[in-house]
Amino acid sequence: MTTGWHTAEWVATGLAALTLAAVVLAGGRLHPLGAVTRDQRKRVSFCAGMAAAYVFVHVMPELEDVRVVFVESASIQTRLEGSVIYAAALIGFMTFYGLEHLRKQVRDSNAEQREQAAFRLHVGGFSAYATLVGYLLARDFEEGRAPLLLFTTAMAVHFLAVDHALSEEHAEAYVRRGRYWLAAMVPIGWAVGQLLALPLAVVALLVAFLSGAVIVNSSLMELPSDKDGHFMSFLAGGLLYALILLPLG
Repeated sequence: MTTGWHTAEWVATGLAALTLAAVVLAGGRLHPLGAVTRDQRKRVSFCAGMAAAYVFVHVMPELEDVRVVFVESASIQTRLEGSVIYAAALIGFMTFYGLEHLRKQVRDSNAEQREQAAFRLHVGGFSAYATLVGYLLARDFEEGRAPLLLFTTAMAVHFLAVDHALSEEHAEAYVRRGRYWLAAMVPIGWAVGQLLALPLAVVALLVAFLSGAVIVNSSLMELPSDKDGHFMSFLAGGLLYALILLPLG
């Protein structure tokens, strides 16, 4: 998107940021498919399929557009400029994979207060993640209501899965403190985006970094495991959202 925002776009992205914050706050009380099925596992699997479809049908193709923006706006021309965006996506992927690995090491160690350290690491990492999502709501490249709606919908189901995972992992500590902190970070990131206009090349790198992070977090948190996943629900969610995304390009 361009960085010059009209009032209508400012309001729309602000409402999107507040919507994502409300999704996190509602957490386990929010059941978007409650009228279809009472099976929580089926609902989670369906939402996981939607998030996976968004990643593969929309996020991955968008990286090429982001690469073009980066090449055209970068102040320093290098031989590797065409690959920098994909490297940034890889860094985003590796960063959150590393965060998950480090969290498990801390949790499983014999160090004192390991649960508290794992909690801080986990929630802190996803707070930075939520802040970036909020910032890119204000400073992304794609203009128009449809891309904003698609992004908000995908991030909403994504944050539901993140909230579910954090609730299971950290129980009361997350419910009492972490959830409110995480929810606040999206509108805070959006506010920073309104006040701070980073160079377009830097925003392109942030979009790529987030793309890689979404891919790994979808894999780690949203894809149902062999033991409790519901494949048909996962397949239905993925196919349905892919059919919505494909005509929109």
